Amino acid sequence: MSQGTASKQLLRESTREAIRGYLFAAPWLIGFLIFTLYAIGSVVYFSFTKFPLFKPPEWIGLENYKELFLVDPLFKVALYNTFYYVVLSVPLGLLFAFLLALFLNQKIKGRTWFRITFYMPSIVPIVATSVIWMWIFNPNFGLLNWFLGLLRIPGPSWLGSIEWAKPALILMHFWGVGGSMVIFLAGLQDIPEQLYEAASIDGAGRVRKLIFITIPMMTPTILFNLVMGIIWGFQTFAQAFVMTRGGPGNATLFYALYLYMTAFEYLKMGYASSQAIVFFFIILIVTAIVMRSSGRWVYYGQG
Repeated sequence: MSQGTASKQLLRESTREAIRGYLFAAPWLIGFLIFTLYAIGSVVYFSFTKFPLFKPPEWIGLENYKELFLVDPLFKVALYNTFYYVVLSVPLGLLFAFLLALFLNQKIKGRTWFRITFYMPSIVPIVATSVIWMWIFNPNFGLLNWFLGLLRIPGPSWLGSIEWAKPALILMHFWGVGGSMVIFLAGLQDIPEQLYEAASIDGAGRVRKLIFITIPMMTPTILFNLVMGIIWGFQTFAQAFVMTRGGPGNATLFYALYLYMTAFEYLKMGYASSQAIVFFFIILIVTAIVMRSSGRWVYYGQG
């Protein structure tokens, strides 16, 4: 067989293999084109239109964005509430999850059951969780105010108070840190035991091991949980929708909830699309800042 014939046969075989690959990937590609790429393009287009859902969209240019940034007072309220929630709940939640992981990484009796117990709440549906916490936060017969009463501390009207509504939802956030805890546990168990043995020989105690070995080696895991926590924190919706509907006094009107209300209660699809585009870039910028800063504090073990 000549070299030219062999090359042609090899080319035909690679072409057939590529075609088979595209055929196997076709369901995903079609789904991506229809349900993702087309949907994103539609949102971008509708953001420049007046689209009251049951009427054809009408092109209005940048008017939606002008109204969003210059006129709409609820935009700033929703943005403030969302940043307030993210800035407090994400770092505190990561700290709590990390401390839990440190505790559950020790050789203690019943460790497996403790891990299951702390992880289980994170897989409970968010609507069911919200209903449970509505009872816990009830000012008259809720579990939290009952406990505070035992300590002679007057409990506030958690979800009915402008001052306490957001802190209440932040407190509820600790209920679902089991997912981050499991990821931290995996990271802790990936740290070479030889590092701790060498540190013990040098006379390092538990605190110094934590500061100089555990935390530096865990920084990639911390970065992952931080980025995911920020993204999910910005998209907080179900808790506020079920428990407060954005109240009292718009104290829990988070951006995702306001976007939902604009689209499906006020039926202003064009304006909601502009909100979604702005929301996307806000999350993108915040995530990019975190990733950009990671070079200064994340240690990957290569020097």
